[in-house]
Amino acid sequence: MGDWYLVCITLAAIVVIILGVSVLKLHPFLSLIIASLFLGIFAGLPLDKLVSSYETGVGSLLSDLAGIIGLGTILGKMMADSGGGLQIANALTRKFGESKLHWAMMFSGFIIGLPVFFEVGVVLLLPLVISISKNSKKSILFVGLPLIAGLSIVHGIVPPHPGAMTAIGIYKANVGKSLLYGLIVAIPSAIVAGPLFGKWVSKRVKPSFSPYGESNETAVNTGFNETASTKDSMAVKSGGHLSEHIPSFTAALITILLPILLMLLSMVIEYLPLNHAIINFAKFIGTPVIALLISVFVAYFSLGFHKKVNKGKVTALIEECLKPLAAIMLIMGAGGGFKQVLVDSGVGTAFGHISQNLSLSPIVLAFIIAGLIRVATGSATVALTTAAGIVAPVAEHMTGVNKELLVIATGAGSLMLSHVNDSGFWLVKQYLGLSVKETFKTWTVLETLLSVTAFVCVLILNIFI
Repeated sequence: MGDWYLVCITLAAIVVIILGVSVLKLHPFLSLIIASLFLGIFAGLPLDKLVSSYETGVGSLLSDLAGIIGLGTILGKMMADSGGGLQIANALTRKFGESKLHWAMMFSGFIIGLPVFFEVGVVLLLPLVISISKNSKKSILFVGLPLIAGLSIVHGIVPPHPGAMTAIGIYKANVGKSLLYGLIVAIPSAIVAGPLFGKWVSKRVKPSFSPYGESNETAVNTGFNETASTKDSMAVKSGGHLSEHIPSFTAALITILLPILLMLLSMVIEYLPLNHAIINFAKFIGTPVIALLISVFVAYFSLGFHKKVNKGKVTALIEECLKPLAAIMLIMGAGGGFKQVLVDSGVGTAFGHISQNLSLSPIVLAFIIAGLIRVATGSATVALTTAAGIVAPVAEHMTGVNKELLVIATGAGSLMLSHVNDSGFWLVKQYLGLSVKETFKTWTVLETLLSVTAFVCVLILNIFI
């Protein structure tokens, strides 16, 4: 079959995904399965080969990622339930002072977002945002948007978050390098969309509704409200658990950064003049699943879960945080299956030929495709998995493609132009007291700034590495 025919079939399969998610309101998992079948049949893949191809793709992706994402979710939940995340945000807020609150909130979101899902981070830190806004007389946008920017960018492009790990699995990229490059890209992106944009837009947009009310009962001590004790104010409810032993700032920070440091260590250790056994051991503990497993056990002690009052909560906490993973894992698996059908149908080769003829970089292609699917479906996960599935075969047939930057470019595209078909749009609208129009002016622009800035940083990095 001709290259352009296969490309058209692929575009039609993407339309099937979009219609399934947006019009028929099907779960993305089902839409991806249907699109895979559609693609395989019309691309001429034999039916028996189609099924085995899909199953191979699902298995190969989930075999690498299931443990990593499960352990990462447990670590994030432990951080949220212990109050460690709020402890970090509270300490940074006091350190930076009232004049630089927006910078403190960006770094809080950035650090806390490393192990915590975006939605969890928003809910966890909402009391802090409200308390700071009220007591410092600063706009809630001035305080809240930098926090959201920090949470969003690490969730979108930095492993071990599910999106980045899915792209790493599909592209067969190096986790350590993806982590390092992701952090390099995430920091300037968060600065542009967070403190800089947040300060500018807070002078021009005034929220239509007050987000205060009941949530203020859980407000934390920020240093601007001296009426509540730190211990009482930091005991926050999250997921139905009440943490009674708040970890110190140092303990919480070390726990969050430990898996990141172990993974980075495994990348740089081979360049050091050390014993071979030491290098192998460092690489072992730096593999994502081992690094996260170690961090979960460290968190059990550093965050206070070993204390008698908290011991009974650990099993319930783990069961609670793993339940929502079913949907994520199904979508990821279906994305892996879709990718394998693309490969076995010859679509990747077709895209490779056309990309070479058009002199179109896979990094640019990944960003554009992910951005278009994100706008159409509202799902960053669907955008990322679908785009990675399309671009991975193209990258395999081209030389000189940096797969780690490809991961970040795809993640950047999946953040593009969040609007009314994205649950994050409504979450931010509700929590910041915005109208729909105001949410477009703030959240949608913020996500687009994150996306574009990250992509520009990827292009710059691609020149030098």
